[in-house]
Amino acid sequence: METVTMQALSKTYPGGKEALKQLSLSLGAGEVFGFLGPNGAGKTTTVKLLTGILAPSSGCCSIMGINPNTQPEKAHLLSGIVTEHAQMYDNLTGIENLIFYAAAFGLAQKDGKQRAESLLKELELTEAKDRKLATYSTGMRQRLSLARALLHRPKVLFLDEPTSGLDPESAQNVNQMIRNLAHKEGITVFLCTHQLRYAQEICTRYGLIEQGSLLSSGTIEELRTQAFPSKSLQIQASAVPESLHLTKCGTNEFTAEIQDKQEIPHLVRKIVEAGGNIYSVNLVQPSLEDIYFALTAGKKED
Repeated sequence: METVTMQALSKTYPGGKEALKQLSLSLGAGEVFGFLGPNGAGKTTTVKLLTGILAPSSGCCSIMGINPNTQPEKAHLLSGIVTEHAQMYDNLTGIENLIFYAAAFGLAQKDGKQRAESLLKELELTEAKDRKLATYSTGMRQRLSLARALLHRPKVLFLDEPTSGLDPESAQNVNQMIRNLAHKEGITVFLCTHQLRYAQEICTRYGLIEQGSLLSSGTIEELRTQAFPSKSLQIQASAVPESLHLTKCGTNEFTAEIQDKQEIPHLVRKIVEAGGNIYSVNLVQPSLEDIYFALTAGKKED
């Protein structure tokens, strides 16, 4: 089922700045979608359009079939949002903040308190629940913001740099929670970040955006195929026959450009049949960072 859809979604701000240009995407339940690009690429504008904070200049979008531009209240009940800089009430305690927002989402007082307590425990904030928010560290605020976004059990969760300010252990716990929300509860996670290595660890699909335009979208394998049609193979072996036309780059070290992984057994077999010894075979897998820079370079050439 499609949970988030965008069709030729565009936004031009007063003054003529095109922040988003003809963006078309659809996301399904249980996806962890990484929306990736540098600051100013159009990520925040996209989230504001999807949550009804901004109206599109053209095109349309929906959350679970609801148009956030015409029915923002319904869209908000289906969505949770965590921004990079969590803003809540400093004069309230952690638990008081969550109970307040639970009531705002329409939860009964008893249900809201139970849900708040459960999320505080899951995000390791129970010991700090009765402290005022003004005493919380940046990382604690970020975790409390995630708890607030999950109070009403949203179907779509928008995250903007969710591990910003977290220590490694807390970041790991938040990442595991994000995976569980997607895989076990079927929540669609729309994660905005410019940290490509982080996104590669947690996301199942990606959209690469630059200057308001979508460069490409797909799984890591789909993006690799698009950015790098051929694959680089590193081989350490002796007595490699010249007929294989491998490129020598050191003692017993060779590289080869192949089109498909199915070529690897053939190369290995030929070396062994020629009396060679195979020490290692490594298929070089371009990272998400490699893919992004290859696609942006290709766009500039076009």
